[in-house]
Amino acid sequence: MTILPELQALSRPQRAVFFASLLGWALDAFDFFLVVFVIRSIAADFHAQVADVAYAITLTLMFRPLGALIFGWLADRFGRRPVLMADILLYSGLELGAAFAPSLGWFLVLRALFGIAMGGEWGVGSSLVMESIPAASRGVVSGILQQGYALGYLLAGVVYGLFFDLVGWRGMFVIGTLPALLVVYIRLGVQESPAWERRRTRTGAAGIVASVRGHWKLFVYVIVLMTAFNFLAHGTQDLYPTLLQAQRKLSTHIVSAVAIMANLGAIAGGIFFGALSQRVGRRRAIMAAAIFALPMIPLWAYAVAPVWIACGAFLIQFGVQGAWGVVPAHLNELSPEAVRGTFPGLAYQLGNLIASSNAVFQARAAAASGGNYALVLAVTAAITAVVLVVLTYRGPEAMEAVF
Repeated sequence: MTILPELQALSRPQRAVFFASLLGWALDAFDFFLVVFVIRSIAADFHAQVADVAYAITLTLMFRPLGALIFGWLADRFGRRPVLMADILLYSGLELGAAFAPSLGWFLVLRALFGIAMGGEWGVGSSLVMESIPAASRGVVSGILQQGYALGYLLAGVVYGLFFDLVGWRGMFVIGTLPALLVVYIRLGVQESPAWERRRTRTGAAGIVASVRGHWKLFVYVIVLMTAFNFLAHGTQDLYPTLLQAQRKLSTHIVSAVAIMANLGAIAGGIFFGALSQRVGRRRAIMAAAIFALPMIPLWAYAVAPVWIACGAFLIQFGVQGAWGVVPAHLNELSPEAVRGTFPGLAYQLGNLIASSNAVFQARAAAASGGNYALVLAVTAAITAVVLVVLTYRGPEAMEAVF
């Protein structure tokens, strides 16, 4: 705590809100990323191609905007805390259902429904945190909160390395139901957002539409920005384990170790650039992180020795997820007051929707190039990092926004 005085400044109720939302997002991401480690096993079980199973990732991303809209509206209307609990229970139940999917078709349907629940968690959790903490703590808390995503990926890598050879992909999804226990902690230890309590608006669908209409240019800009963010994140994460398995021929345990290193880099980057954004501004911190990632691409994509692969994975995710670490604060500060439960999450997930074809595109492009995942992933990362820098430079900032 002494290293991060911004966290030390939080009261006990504020810390409870922070940890609950962090764990909610981490465990949501954990359930999502289990798929990327077991795509080849699922394909073999259902006698399908890797690209066919990759549609599960696409469908999850495609349905996330619907979840952001539904749960965001419910959170603006009934409060952040009860909606967050309902959302966690839903995504945990759908994860269990996927473990017993009798066919690829049913598996894809369940992952689409999982996308609805996953899409709701980020917007509700981030608004609950940002409305509950001091403005001076937003940068650091944003950086750590967003890296719940990387923490979830890290946990998925650990579980894959420890349990996959014992329980198979279906057992991995059974383990993925554990987030439901988090609801007990939220029910007993977390308070409602003070900003929502003071406002207590009953925002209807008409109110959401009116708010978006009044800020449509901002809304469009944020969607485009989040599209670039999502192409960069998913372009460097979703098929990277497949690259290591299929092209580098690494074992289960080495792939797990590389994933852990990548996500340690992501967590470190998120904290560093999140804290930096409190000093230099949100846009400058995002641009610095994306620029940092660019020269790391060759090492990350083309290293052969496991130690250098791990170094490349750590460094590129330090930059990629460092940029993402600024997002919760940046989007909540840009959001109209009355729809903060809906606006950030919906914009984020619409960007996800546009980028949802990434995994299938990369899988098919790699197959067309003779299995060269390294080339496809490297080109994706380079283009999207440059686009993100340009979009961020041209965009607005509202760092001093009062909630």
